[in-house]
Amino acid sequence: MYFKVSYRKNPETGNPSGYYRLVESYRNEYDLICHRTILNVGFIDPIEPEQLNKIQKQLTLRAEGKIELFVEETDALVNDQIKLLWNRLIGEKRIDHPEVAKAKRKRMVDVDTIRHRDVKEIGSEWMAYQALKQLGIEELLLSLHWDKEQVQLATTQIVSRAVYPASELETSRWIKENSAICEITQYPIDKITKDKLYQSAHSLYGVKDELEQHLSKRTNELFDLDDKIILYDLTNTYFEGRMQDSKLAKFGRSKEKRNDAKLIVLALVINLEGFIKYSNVFEGNMADSKTLIDIVGNLRIKTSETEKRAVVVIDAGIATEDNLELLVAKGYDYVCISRSKLKDYALCEGSVTHKVLTKNKEELELKRVHNPSHSDYYLQVKSPGKMAKESGMKTQFETRFEQALTTIQTSLVQKNRVKKVDKINQRIGRAIQKYPSVAQYYQIELTNEEDTVKEMKWQKDEEKHKQMEQNLGVYFIRTNLPIEDEKTVWKIYNTIREIEYSFRTLKTDLDLRPIYHKTDEAAIAHLHLGILAYWLVNTIRYQLKSKEIAHCWKEIVRIGNTQKAITSTAQNQEDEIIIIRRCSEPKEKLVALYSALHYKQFPFTKLKSVVHKSEFQKNDSLKILRI
Repeated sequence: MYFKVSYRKNPETGNPSGYYRLVESYRNEYDLICHRTILNVGFIDPIEPEQLNKIQKQLTLRAEGKIELFVEETDALVNDQIKLLWNRLIGEKRIDHPEVAKAKRKRMVDVDTIRHRDVKEIGSEWMAYQALKQLGIEELLLSLHWDKEQVQLATTQIVSRAVYPASELETSRWIKENSAICEITQYPIDKITKDKLYQSAHSLYGVKDELEQHLSKRTNELFDLDDKIILYDLTNTYFEGRMQDSKLAKFGRSKEKRNDAKLIVLALVINLEGFIKYSNVFEGNMADSKTLIDIVGNLRIKTSETEKRAVVVIDAGIATEDNLELLVAKGYDYVCISRSKLKDYALCEGSVTHKVLTKNKEELELKRVHNPSHSDYYLQVKSPGKMAKESGMKTQFETRFEQALTTIQTSLVQKNRVKKVDKINQRIGRAIQKYPSVAQYYQIELTNEEDTVKEMKWQKDEEKHKQMEQNLGVYFIRTNLPIEDEKTVWKIYNTIREIEYSFRTLKTDLDLRPIYHKTDEAAIAHLHLGILAYWLVNTIRYQLKSKEIAHCWKEIVRIGNTQKAITSTAQNQEDEIIIIRRCSEPKEKLVALYSALHYKQFPFTKLKSVVHKSEFQKNDSLKILRI
C-alpha cells in the first residue's frame, strides 16, 4: 500500500494542503492494473516524503504479518501515525488482522490445481446403516461377546447385501472400488477379502435364533406392533451346480420352472407389516403341507412375547385338515383357501352379495355360504380375472382332449393300425390322465366286434359342463374365526399378498436366486444373510409407506446412490496442498426420504488435512483427519 495526495483547502487553516489516501494496486479479471482506496487519511501537516515512506512501509509489513528486524523508529510523528492509521484500518475493517489474513491466504486456492478423486457411493449405504442402528443389531452382537472389528465387518456385510447383493468376491470388489460403506462402519477397507466375508456370513448364521428373536421384539417395540395376524408361506430357489453331496438340495417343483436344477425350500413366517418372525430351510423336495409341523411349535417361543391368540393366514397348499387341526391345538386361529371346491353348499340365510375392488381395479363378488359337513365359516369369492384365465385353460384342454380322441377315432378306419380293445382303452386312458379336469364331463362309447374296436363315439355331458362353467373363477376362503362381516374375512386373507411381496424382494432385489455355493452350510448362510438384509429393507419401506412413499427397494437404492463421498485436492497461496473429504449435498428426492425416515443426511460433514507440497509428493497416501 502507498499514499496518494491531492491538494485542497484545509478547513482548519484555510490554506491549500495535501489530502492523503492510503491506496493499494491489484489486477482485475482482465489482467489490468487497478487502484482502490483503503483509507481516507486526511490532512497531515507538516510531513516529509521520507516520513510518508516509512509510514506506508510499516503499515504494509504489519498487514502482511511481517516485522522489519533491526529497525527501531525514533521519529515520534511516524510512530504516532503508524499507530493511529493501523488502529483505524483494523477498527473500520478496511483490512483483515494479519492472523485472519494469513488464514484466508491459506484457504485461497488456485482453481487450476483443484482435483477430485476417490468418488464413491454413500447415500444408500448411509440410509441402510441408520436402519441397522435402529434395529440394534450392533448392540446385540456386542452383547454376544463379538469383538468390535467382528461387529464392524458384520454390519459392513449386511448393509452391502442390502444395497449391492452379489457374491462375496464381487462384494469385496464393490466395497473397495465403488462404495464408502467402510467409512461409515469404520472397518479397515484394506482388510476386506472374500474369505473374511464368507467367515462373517457363517458367524452371523451361528447366532440366527438370537438375531431373529431380537429383531422380532425390537420391531414390535419400535413400531408398536402386536402380531395379531401372522402369515406363513414357502418358496424355493435353485442351485447353479450339481450339489452331489448335499443333504438339502433336491429335485422338486420349481417356482421358477427350473426343473433341471436342484432346489432348496425357504419357509417364512411374517407379520402383517412384512417383518419376519421366524424362518427355516427345508429339503428341495419337501411338500408344502408337511412343513407346518416344524414351524408352528416355534412361533411363540422365537418371536414376540405376547400370549394373545393370533390368526395364521396360509395358502391352499398348506391348508390340509391335519394342519388346520394342528393350528387349533396350538392355540391359533386360521384363514386359508379351501383345498377343494365345495360341492354341497348353500347361501347362508340373510347373506347378501358384497362387491370389493382389488388393487388391480378388479371387482370381486363375496358371498357367505354354508356347508353341512363343516362348521367353519366359508366365503365364496368370484373373480372375473380368474374366470377368464380358467375359461381359457378349459377351452385349451378341451380342444387338446378332443384332438386326442379324434386321433384315436381316425386310427380305427386306417389300415395296419392297432384296434384291439385293450390297446384303444389304454390310449383313451392316457388322454384322460393327461386332461382330467375336462375329461370328467365327456362320455365315450366303443362299439366292439369280438376283440376289435369298430367304432368310437363321444359327447359332452351338458349338465356337468354347465355346472363346471358356473364354478369358473370361484374359490372359497375358510376360517374358524367367529366373524360375520364378509369384507373383513376377505381383508384378512388378502394380507397374504404381503408375504408374496417379501419373497419377491428376497429373490429379486436381494439376489437370493440362484445359489452358486457348493455346500449346504454356505447356502444356508447365504439365505440367512439375505434375510438380515431384508430386515433393513422392510424397516425403511415400512416407515416410508406410513408417509405415503411407496417406492420399491431398487428405486430407493437408485435415489440413494445420487449422494457421493468425494476427495478434493487443491494448492493454496502458501504452497500447501489442501485435502478435503466430504459428502455431496443430497438431491431433493433423497432429502424427502431422509426427512420421512427422520435420518441424518450426512455421515460426516467434512474431513480435512493440509500438507506441504514436498511432503505430498513423497507420500502416496495421506491420513485425512476429522475436523
